[in-house]
Amino acid sequence: MHLLLRNLAAKRLLVVGDAMLDRYMEGPVGRISPEAPVPIVRVADVFERPGGAANVALNLASLGVPVTFLAYVGVDADAAALAARLAEAGVETCFVPVKGARTIVKLRVLSQRHQLLRLDFEDGFADADHAALLAAFTAALADHDLVVLSDYGKGTLEAVAAMIAAARAASRPVVVDPKGSDFGRYRGATAITPNASEFAVVAGRAVDEADFAARGFALRESLALEYLLVTRGEKGMSLFGRDGFRLDIPTEAREVYDVTGAGDTVIATLSAALAAGADFADATRLANLAAGIVVGRMGTATVTLDELFALAAPHGDVEDPAVTLRQIREAKARGERIVMTNGCFDILHAGHVDYLTRAKALGHRLVVALNSDASVRRLKGETRPVNGLADRAAVLAALKAVDWVIPFDGSVDAEGRHTDTPLDVITAVAPDVLVKGGDYTIETIVGAREVLAAGGEVRVLPFVEGRSTSAIIARISERGDA
Repeated sequence: MHLLLRNLAAKRLLVVGDAMLDRYMEGPVGRISPEAPVPIVRVADVFERPGGAANVALNLASLGVPVTFLAYVGVDADAAALAARLAEAGVETCFVPVKGARTIVKLRVLSQRHQLLRLDFEDGFADADHAALLAAFTAALADHDLVVLSDYGKGTLEAVAAMIAAARAASRPVVVDPKGSDFGRYRGATAITPNASEFAVVAGRAVDEADFAARGFALRESLALEYLLVTRGEKGMSLFGRDGFRLDIPTEAREVYDVTGAGDTVIATLSAALAAGADFADATRLANLAAGIVVGRMGTATVTLDELFALAAPHGDVEDPAVTLRQIREAKARGERIVMTNGCFDILHAGHVDYLTRAKALGHRLVVALNSDASVRRLKGETRPVNGLADRAAVLAALKAVDWVIPFDGSVDAEGRHTDTPLDVITAVAPDVLVKGGDYTIETIVGAREVLAAGGEVRVLPFVEGRSTSAIIARISERGDA
């Protein structure tokens, strides 16, 4: 999953669908109107966000994915406002203006994070001349690796069958977020992602899980899809593929606040992962993680790559310490007390577990700086480590006491000499508490001076007597000789 996350920005995606501008007016309610029994909102803030299919493009940009958004808009100020918001997020827009039609705007009135009223301003684009949009779509295929079609039923995708045919002829995968009761329009797409209600309208309401599965497989087959992904709210997601393949993933949502735009996040994350080379199972798992984040937020929302890393790789990324350092900085910003220690941790034993547990008790989070394989060899000899870096890191990360593992290969001292110390990583982490085990004095602990100068604390914890990796290896060798 780490490699997948790092590769999300490797491909460029094309999003086509119904563009909307979500406008919010927010303020306190102090009284009821004397004119009618309605609350009076004293508007304190007005803000705008891309909505509809534009939110899919926004989600991709939030993940660092290069994206172009193709859509109809009106010839009006709202189109300019939508283009500006997307440009701020790094989305390249290709708008086809339609005279006589207005850009779709949804105005929401909020108070104390609760929606009181929504006003929709729209004409729809079903009657537009679709030749211009289809021509722009066909021309864009050569410069994009995957196509996302986000259908909100406003008319932008009236020619969706022709778009799917053109994309498949150009060997471009097509992922569709469908709308309405006629899913036959999406025949031949790579995948579609209906929610449970949309699925039930088309496939019929299932009486139990076996019936649901049968209907899912039948719909996938009838539409000649490679995969069908049904998002099921509190039941998570169900993925249907060829030859009876089915994957059910439970929801990752911790607290559901607002499901608005969750489908946009799902299709964006799924598509980005597929373009990056993931199989559908892993792409679905990642999309499920992303959905669990956005439903805990108000209104249309996006997910960042760092947030996905924090869930998919909660102990950081051994191959990319920068990810771990970002997570540590975020924890510090939340006021969490960071404890740090270091070592080889070649063969984990009871002494290590006791030591790390006591170290963790000194704060909220524990960071372990872990010697690289080359560093261990230099310190312990050519026969060490017994376990490679990846294995040592995985075992440490599995401990309840350990929050992050950061590998290091040594530091360069003031004279420019390479030393097998974690000074550089200690400086980068800047822990609140630096811990070392054994019979060290604070003055002899690497990084102590730097941590103390920054206002931190240095502690020495005794090791458990009779517990050491070297002793374990010696006993194994003796028994082997015998």
